[in-house]
Amino acid sequence: MGLGSTAKKIQAVADRAEQLYKQVQDLQHRIIGLEESVDETSEAVTTLEHNITEQRALLIAMAEKEGLDAEAILADAAIEEAEGEGGDATEDAEVEGATGTTDDAETQTETETEQPAPSE
Repeated sequence: MGLGSTAKKIQAVADRAEQLYKQVQDLQHRIIGLEESVDETSEAVTTLEHNITEQRALLIAMAEKEGLDAEAILADAAIEEAEGEGGDATEDAEVEGATGTTDDAETQTETETEQPAPSE
């Protein structure tokens, strides 16, 4: 085996090492970018959670000022969400019932008949 053959092999290994080094650098830059993106997203989520908490407190205060039982409304909404039901007519009837407003029986019956029966 001559020196020329060894030099070619060494050069091939050096070229491959250089390619791998460039790939590692590229991956490092991408990972740093991802970390920054995750940090920004985390900050945005924290801000949104804080805003939602403030809005919920305001809505509960407003509901209580209007004489509504906010906790009961939230509990009903959670139950409906868990059951997968989202009928607007049911929600309207519950809100009207909670506010103390009443429609005549005919209107309530129409609202109830327009709502499709839940499938089980």
